[in-house]
Amino acid sequence: MKHLFLTIITVLSFWSTIGQVENDSIAEETDTKYREDQFYFAVTYNLLGEKPNGVSQSGFSSGFHLGFIRDFPLNKRRNWALGLGLGLSSNSFNNNFLIFKDGNNNYDYIVLDKNDINYTKNKFTTYMVEMPLQLRWRTSTAEEYKFWRIYLGMNIGYVVYNSTKFKGDIGNFKNNGIEQFNDFQYGLTLSAGYNTWNIYLYYGLNPIFEGISLNNEKVDMNAVKIGLIFYIF
Repeated sequence: MKHLFLTIITVLSFWSTIGQVENDSIAEETDTKYREDQFYFAVTYNLLGEKPNGVSQSGFSSGFHLGFIRDFPLNKRRNWALGLGLGLSSNSFNNNFLIFKDGNNNYDYIVLDKNDINYTKNKFTTYMVEMPLQLRWRTSTAEEYKFWRIYLGMNIGYVVYNSTKFKGDIGNFKNNGIEQFNDFQYGLTLSAGYNTWNIYLYYGLNPIFEGISLNNEKVDMNAVKIGLIFYIF
């Protein structure tokens, strides 16, 4: 029994030594080749910029974003990198800008006044495939997973589905597949913070709609998003 015990201890020590060598080799490789590839999830409060006269928002307009970003380090220290990703998002905007079909089955647009029309819901929503592109700075190392970051870039989105929803005195109705929504929507982004918690900002560089006018004024509303983004390894 004593010899068996010594044999087991010897075998375990041998495998432990081999394992330590392998771990050291992996750590050495990781030191020179690690990446900050990340899944992300963001929750935003959505605002409308460049609103026409009379257009306003009410309630909470939400956005949800998720996807994956591939990291491409630019220097030996690996604290500068490019990030290229792919994701999905849904973006809702509660407002008083009504999109409806007229008697000829064409879309028309008015600004709602609660003194004239009482309503409880009026919103439009877009669902997009997104491609974030980032210039990344961080204080991470191969061994340190809690670090400061500043990611600047842009987000290019393609609208795969859009919808509107109205509930009020003139009825309840929904519309979808409205051609006047811009298929491509893109803007500047900033995410910054420490570890998992980071602020997220988006400023749209092109309008949400195309070819729409209101009281002879072109509608150039763009999306502005403020929220939190979580990076998960």
